[in-house]
Amino acid sequence: MKRFGFVVTAAALAVLGVTGCATKNFVHTQTAPLVEHTDQLDSKTAANNQQIHDVDGRARAGIGQAQSAADAATLNAQNAGKAAGDAELAANDAVHRADSLDSVVKGLDSYKPVANVAVTFGFDKALLTKEDKEQLDAFAAQLTATSGFILEVTGGTDSTGPAQYNYDLSQRRADAVVQYLASKYAVPAHRFYLIGIGKDNAVAPNTTAEGRKQNRRVQVQLLSNASVASVPSSGL
Repeated sequence: MKRFGFVVTAAALAVLGVTGCATKNFVHTQTAPLVEHTDQLDSKTAANNQQIHDVDGRARAGIGQAQSAADAATLNAQNAGKAAGDAELAANDAVHRADSLDSVVKGLDSYKPVANVAVTFGFDKALLTKEDKEQLDAFAAQLTATSGFILEVTGGTDSTGPAQYNYDLSQRRADAVVQYLASKYAVPAHRFYLIGIGKDNAVAPNTTAEGRKQNRRVQVQLLSNASVASVPSSGL
């Protein structure tokens, strides 16, 4: 009986041993894929984090470059605006502007009219046409033969529109004529006396299309100082 009990006990221990090993093997078999899967997830997570970091870095770099470009564009615009303002100021200083020629030219009585020309503009326009330029070219041919001259440039408009707008428009039309003569014929700025009269002093009735066309004009009058008329011209 004792021997039989020993055999039974041994068999039970053997069964328990086999069962324990089987359980461990089962747990290992079941958990190994989980560990491997977890490792894969960790690797993917790390890779995703690296990609996110790389994308973020590129995005920050792109934003930085865009901001730098925007700052440079703003600076260039500011510089261009300042240059335009300086150029306009210089032009305004170079060309005499007055409500009356007599108020800025001393001894105007000694100046005598030599020649004049008038060019007309389209409605609300301040650009010279080919015909306008041809008329100014014919007029400018007399400048080299005239001593001690000044040019009275008077811009005008028709009666359409507000008075202040017309004053500004008449100035732009006179400016166009001055710029053309100054650039093509090297007429120095001190010889120009520029007047914008807007719709004042109409030369024709504004009640007709032809009359309004004549009022949209710039008239240039060549005046020579009689006291120096006999002195040969040294140029413009």
